[in-house]
Amino acid sequence: MKKVKKIVLTGGGTAGHVTPNIALLPALKNLGYEISYLGSHGGIEKKLITDFDIPYYGISVGKFRRYFDLKNFTDPLRIIKGYAEAKKHLQLIKPDLVFSKGGFVSVPVVRAAASLKIPCLIHESDMTPGLANKMCISVAETVCCNFPETVKMLKNGKAVLTGSPIRSELKHGNPVAALNLCGFTANIPVIMVIGGSLGASSINKTLRAALPKLLEDFQIIHICGKDKTDNTLLNLKGYKQFEYVKAELKDLLAIAELVVSRAGANSICELLALKKPNLLIPLSAGSSRGDQIQNAHSFESQGFSIVINDDDLTESLLIDKIHELYFSRSNYIEAMERSNQLNSIQTIVELMEQTVSRFHSL
Repeated sequence: MKKVKKIVLTGGGTAGHVTPNIALLPALKNLGYEISYLGSHGGIEKKLITDFDIPYYGISVGKFRRYFDLKNFTDPLRIIKGYAEAKKHLQLIKPDLVFSKGGFVSVPVVRAAASLKIPCLIHESDMTPGLANKMCISVAETVCCNFPETVKMLKNGKAVLTGSPIRSELKHGNPVAALNLCGFTANIPVIMVIGGSLGASSINKTLRAALPKLLEDFQIIHICGKDKTDNTLLNLKGYKQFEYVKAELKDLLAIAELVVSRAGANSICELLALKKPNLLIPLSAGSSRGDQIQNAHSFESQGFSIVINDDDLTESLLIDKIHELYFSRSNYIEAMERSNQLNSIQTIVELMEQTVSRFHSL
């Protein structure tokens, strides 16, 4: 009787640490894997995974901080407890492999798996590994990366350029449904502007100031964030605002010829997979650890994107760069078509299969 292959997925804290795991589910199920998920007791990962009929096991989570916080005195106890809980769950599940998408919940899972001699693959979305993944690299079999610079940076031979798994449904949007939803016509090009899940005040403000000029040539979909819609613009022809979108995203992307976005790793990998010419406005270094700036400039150097630094963003610059991108969009599409990061799900699943096969032969 053929042995059932088992895999544990982990990752959480933000949707970006969960959705790539979700994107892998169909391929893993097709290969006959029995899938379980280890996450925090009440994090976003639990909410997102419950729709997929996968056993979910919660563990205690503590955060690793580089700055002073009173929780620094109590979180180590949560981390130790999480490690013990993860080890217990892994001993019961007996997986052949652990795949981690990162976030602080993944650290006790990966370290516990390593202590049990269970091979681990981890995925790093950003160009430079975050603190959680840094604590896992030493015990991982392979580090799946989004950027060629990361492969060069990790000199231990573990890094593989894979790209990031994206949901297959994003490639199957309905353009007619999107045109009807927005009230747009089919003969005027569409730009999608995404400010992130919480919106981006600098992008929202600058875009709205530029609307009179941009609407001369384009129709605009604006995902502006919760409570960030402008009621004075609700009836403006050619301009459609959304606080956020879920199921409709695939349809809206189907009609977007250009995308203006922040530079979160998963978001820009989706744009790459869909071959959408894009203008990236990364979060400033003062508002983040600088990973979005690195991500954006890597995509720019590979010919996938135009970049505007958030501190340099003005109405006139936004208008100029959108027009530049539109008229040279074929160059960006051709560069994306040459990318080695497009078949990410296939590449990652093949690495999983190779790892499981290698460990079974030992």
